Amino acid sequence: MKKQTLYLCMVVIIASCQSKPKKLPIYGNRSPVEKTVDGKTVIDTLYQTIPAFSFLNQDSVMINNHLFDGKIYVADFFFTSCPSICPVMHRNLLKVYQKYKGNKQVMLLSHSIDFKYDVPHVLKQYANKLGVTGSQWQFIHGSKEAVYSLAQKNYLVSVSVDPKAPGGYVHQGYLVLVDKQKRVRGAYDGTKEQQVDQLMADMDVLLKEE
Repeated sequence: MKKQTLYLCMVVIIASCQSKPKKLPIYGNRSPVEKTVDGKTVIDTLYQTIPAFSFLNQDSVMINNHLFDGKIYVADFFFTSCPSICPVMHRNLLKVYQKYKGNKQVMLLSHSIDFKYDVPHVLKQYANKLGVTGSQWQFIHGSKEAVYSLAQKNYLVSVSVDPKAPGGYVHQGYLVLVDKQKRVRGAYDGTKEQQVDQLMADMDVLLKEE
């Protein structure tokens, strides 16, 4: 009898744990702010968000942060002549693109760190080679200062120019998950299939958030 009772308790505990929806962490700086709710002053948390930006995309169209309003998106940093991790990253990111293709709540955003060579028509050729069409996956070109600052301060991804490195640039291969409020919710190694699978699982979680 005691064993049956213990078993039932374990089932209830497991079921209650499984019923709780998964909540992804929020990364970056945060600060307390006061706000008034129903006439009472309460302390809320202000989270770091991706700031306003404006870049040329692969179609030579100037796009900005408002294109991603009300959407979740995956951001990464690459360059088209990268001889090391970029081909693997984008081969894996293609799986994400294919899974969510046509989903108006999902976008992908690839920032080139090669500010000299990766102008829009080069990015267009690169997108075509990958088999990417439409506007759901954006490839963007900007100044070194704008792209590198955004990478390091906001997406928390290290990028740099290094003449000794293969291709002349060094960058981390993270795929960064951003929510509808433009907060960073995860970073995944784009060279590892298992982590890309986790990214897609977390995207499904994020799409269910209010």
